[in-house]
Amino acid sequence: MSLTGKHILSSDLFDRDELERLFELADILTPVARGRQVTRILEGAVMASLFFEASTRTRLSCEAAFMRLGGGVITTTGAEIMSIAKGESLADTSRVVSGYCDLIVMRHPEESAVHEFAAATNIPVINGGNGAGEHPTQALLDMFALHREFTRTGGTLDGRRIALVGDLLYGRTVHSLMQLVTLYEDLTIVCVAPEPLGMPVHLLELAESRGHKVELSDQPEVGLKDADLVYATRLQTERFADQPMPYSDAFRIDKALVSRVCREDAVIMHPLPRDGRPGSNDLATDLNGDPRLAVFRQTDAGIPMRMALFSSVLGVADAVPDSLRPAAWYRPDYTGPDDAPFYKNVAS
Repeated sequence: MSLTGKHILSSDLFDRDELERLFELADILTPVARGRQVTRILEGAVMASLFFEASTRTRLSCEAAFMRLGGGVITTTGAEIMSIAKGESLADTSRVVSGYCDLIVMRHPEESAVHEFAAATNIPVINGGNGAGEHPTQALLDMFALHREFTRTGGTLDGRRIALVGDLLYGRTVHSLMQLVTLYEDLTIVCVAPEPLGMPVHLLELAESRGHKVELSDQPEVGLKDADLVYATRLQTERFADQPMPYSDAFRIDKALVSRVCREDAVIMHPLPRDGRPGSNDLATDLNGDPRLAVFRQTDAGIPMRMALFSSVLGVADAVPDSLRPAAWYRPDYTGPDDAPFYKNVAS
C-alpha cells in the first residue's frame, strides 16, 4: 500500500506491513531526528500547521519533523485568530490554505472537522487530533516506541498483556492505539477505567474480531497486574464541561502502586501531558527515574516516526537513505541524563 498523497485521518488506514515499513524508515531517520545527520529530501516543500485547539508536543514535534526533512513550516494556532472567527467555513479555509502548502497538519476540537477540511482539498491532511475522536500520529509514535522497547530486549509485541488505563472514552490517543496494537497477534487487552469512561464498544468489538482477549476492570490494582505494557491516559477535563469527575484516588499510578502490582520488566507509557500536581489522579512524577517509565523514550519516537510519515505521504521515502549526510553542529550524546542504557543500540 502506498501512502503517497493520502490523507491520514484515522489509524484504520494502516495494516501491519505498512506499520512495519514505517518503523524501518523511522529507524533510518533516527540519526536525523537526533541531530547526527542531515537530509534535505523535502527542500522547498511547505507544511501548514493549523491548530484550532491547544497543543505543545504534537505541534512542535510535527513542525520539527518537517523542518528536519528540509521543509518549511507556516503555522497558526487558535480559531479566534483565524478567519473562521469571521464566519469563514472550514471548507473555504481548507481550499485557501492548500494553495500555500504541500501538506497540512490540523487539530480541531470537533470530531467531524478534520474530515470536512480534508474533503475540500487534494493536499494531504494529517489529523493532529480531532476532539475525542482519534490521534493517528500519536498512535504511530506509540507503536514505534513499543517496537523499540520490546525488540531492544529480543521480544515482540505479539502475545503481550496490555493494560489501557484512565479516560478511555474521551482519550483519543487510546482510540487510535487500539486500532494499531490489535494488528498484532494473541494479545490480552485489559481496559481499566471508571464505568462512565470505558472504551467505546466498537473498539472492544474490533479487538475481539481480530482474535484478542478483552478484559474490563475499574480497579487499577487488579488491571495492571502482570501487564507487559501499562498505557495510562489523563482525565480529559476539557471534554467534561461542568460534569462531576468520575475518578477516584485508585487511578493515581504512582511508585507505590507500580511496586506492588507491575512486572519488573513492564513498559509504562503515557501520551502526555500528565498532571504532575500532588494528589492528581494520573501517572505520578515519583516514577521518574524508574527504568520501566518510557514516556520520554516515547516522545523521542515522535520526530523520526512523523518524519517517516511525512516523507511517505509526499512520496520521497525511497530516496531518504541516499539523501543523508553528517551534521556539522554539536549535539550531546543523549538528550536526557537517564537515556544511555536505552539508546546504546540505537543508530546515532
